[in-house]
Amino acid sequence: MYKLEDVRKETLKYFKGNELATNIWIDKYCLKSKEGTYLELSPYDMNIRIAAELARIEANYPNPIKYEELVELLEEYIIPGGSILYGAGNNHSISSLANCFVIGTDDDSYGGICTMDQEQVQLMKR
Repeated sequence: MYKLEDVRKETLKYFKGNELATNIWIDKYCLKSKEGTYLELSPYDMNIRIAAELARIEANYPNPIKYEELVELLEEYIIPGGSILYGAGNNHSISSLANCFVIGTDDDSYGGICTMDQEQVQLMKR
């Protein structure tokens, strides 16, 4: 568990002084407990979390990409979508790893539209 001032300091260093990137990462992607405690010190910790989750899945396939290679790819070449940055390996929140959704209803009525609206609200809040 980290203090906000420590997270800010390390994240500013990671982003080479970029305040905007630092603020966005802390607000949107830094892993926090349900109580709001900071569980990651910098985006590097996030990349470790994501790499561990990807390596766990990769292990199910022939010729898996190794954890160390995944960390390097995330640090140097790949920036996943925001849902993945926040959700991969995050056991503190219910979230989806998808940035896009296809929704619809077979019930073209007032009740069906209201049900779809309720489902959209639940989807968007995650």
